[in-house]
Amino acid sequence: MTRIGIFGAGSVGCYLGGRLAAAGVPVTLVGRERLLRITAEHGLTTTDYQGHHAHVAPDEFRFSTRAADLADADVVLVTVKSAATADAGRALAEVLPAGTPVVSFQNGIHNAATLQALLPDQPVFAGMVPFNVLDRGQGGFHQGSAGALELARDTRLMPLFAELAAAGLAPVCHADMPAVLWGKLLLNLNNPVNALSGLPLRDELSQRSFRRCLALAQREALAVMSAAGIRPARVTAVPPSWLPRVMDVPDALFRRLASRMLAIDPLARSSMWEDLEAGRRTEIDWINGEVVAQAARLGMPAPVNARLVALIRDAEAGGRRDWSGPALLAELTATGS
Repeated sequence: MTRIGIFGAGSVGCYLGGRLAAAGVPVTLVGRERLLRITAEHGLTTTDYQGHHAHVAPDEFRFSTRAADLADADVVLVTVKSAATADAGRALAEVLPAGTPVVSFQNGIHNAATLQALLPDQPVFAGMVPFNVLDRGQGGFHQGSAGALELARDTRLMPLFAELAAAGLAPVCHADMPAVLWGKLLLNLNNPVNALSGLPLRDELSQRSFRRCLALAQREALAVMSAAGIRPARVTAVPPSWLPRVMDVPDALFRRLASRMLAIDPLARSSMWEDLEAGRRTEIDWINGEVVAQAARLGMPAPVNARLVALIRDAEAGGRRDWSGPALLAELTATGS
């Protein structure tokens, strides 16, 4: 059986680890002292929007704060926040045997490349987690939205594929993961909108004014991608170029379309909202900031995404996090005009 290590066991890492451990897969999670204490007391409980529920006791997995405890892993999943990618690469470089596959299950575009530069003796692959995971406390982690894991297509990852499938998380494999990551980025542009609203995802997306904020950011991102020759993959039921138009439709029509596009339960929140709640640095530079950076390389403006970056940085410093849809839309419209 494949031994799986997870470096950066926060919400996503603990959810994946809990699902794998519940399927009997040997799992070692490396994370912070806080979660070590919590999981030592409560174990791990995973739930999802479709009714999945599983619990694994503390003795059914290993949780550590030391990268060295991943030395015997057959494959390592990296789930740290993007700002910690380089630190993760340096830590793993000291302990992993040559040839150990490493998978970046992180937000953003360039994390796998960052890891590969620091791990020249390991094959590094891009992956993508399309769903939201909420830390419910006491070792409970909840998948609040739909989507299958996405994974680079490579024979070296077949053992991982088999274990994920056994855990009910069978991934979709792709030859062009950069396109998939750009497609996911278009959806993740909602993260700051959700975080600034202070609402659960379903409540936020049910309001046209908030969706129009997202549509502004998506149109801008699509223009930048087109200028850069980037063709984002289709990661929902509609093509990427249609997303802003779908977000702009009246609420009643959106409810019908959304039921076919993406299932979201009432508990779902964006990871950016969760980071602000916990007083952590967000991944805004690796999401909307990626659009701004790509635009700058092309000599293009990206004022809507730049303004969302600025508003999240202000929120990180204690600023406003209770924007109404109309107020945020007015702010972004004025910025982009």
